[in-house]
Amino acid sequence: MTSSVPPLNRIRVGSAPDSWGVWFPDDPRQVPWQRFLDEVAEAGYEWIELGPYGYLPTDPARLADETALRGLKVSAGTVFTGLHHGPAVWDKTWAHVADIAALTREMGADHLVVIPSFWRDDKTGQVLEDRTLTPAQWHDLTTQTERLGREVRDRFGLNIVVHPHADTHIDSEDNVSRFLDATDPDLVSLCLDTGHYAYCGGDSVKLIETYGERIGYLHLKQVDPEILTDVIANEVPFGPAVGRGVMCEPPNGVPALEPVLTAARNLDVDLFAIVEQDMYPCPPDKPYPIAKRTRRFLRSCGA
Repeated sequence: MTSSVPPLNRIRVGSAPDSWGVWFPDDPRQVPWQRFLDEVAEAGYEWIELGPYGYLPTDPARLADETALRGLKVSAGTVFTGLHHGPAVWDKTWAHVADIAALTREMGADHLVVIPSFWRDDKTGQVLEDRTLTPAQWHDLTTQTERLGREVRDRFGLNIVVHPHADTHIDSEDNVSRFLDATDPDLVSLCLDTGHYAYCGGDSVKLIETYGERIGYLHLKQVDPEILTDVIANEVPFGPAVGRGVMCEPPNGVPALEPVLTAARNLDVDLFAIVEQDMYPCPPDKPYPIAKRTRRFLRSCGA
């Protein structure tokens, strides 16, 4: 029997260390990187992200050998930035970005996922700064992000895709729209994480339909609406919320991924759609069965 779901031929599905409970370069509660690579390939994925820099080997030749051995390719690297602090943090930011961008380029990827810094600590919940930016900070955020996009493109040939994220200043529909409206489309695209956007009250399909030309990359993720309601009501920080299971296995949460994938397909552009289910920390045997089921579910959606 053939499926009636149209294939999403221009959407390339992958996964990431995050779906194996990996948030840090080195943490005894995380699975070894060899196990991640083995299991992500066995689960049926062809593409991966690098995850936190230093988790996977940082020597390009070794990493290329390890990924090729398992039939894997790299879609993107990831960097964390605090660009709303202005030009004063540029040198420190670039020192962090350059090594990751170099490895990303060496692995043949075209994208660098940029995650804004958290206004409260993702592990402890400690409030680090005001959750609302001043107009001057917004100006620094947008202009410095454009600078980052230009430098990363010119020096490494990569495209930055900025990732709206819970407990950062680029989170809600209003803040994402404000950020996109204030940045140059030629320099700054978006990594739409469906779970984080729903976590912060946004509608992923609406965002794709409104800002389609700015969508450069997707993270596929869902939130448990019942747990999210409690998290929002009690102002639970993101890290502890993940520990409560706020990010859940598809198709058990929101947003529904079929309409998101259909909206993305209608853009008629090549897109990566990387599965991310935040599960830090988690038992080492938990991720692999979820990854297999998720890959099967996405195939049923045509991806």
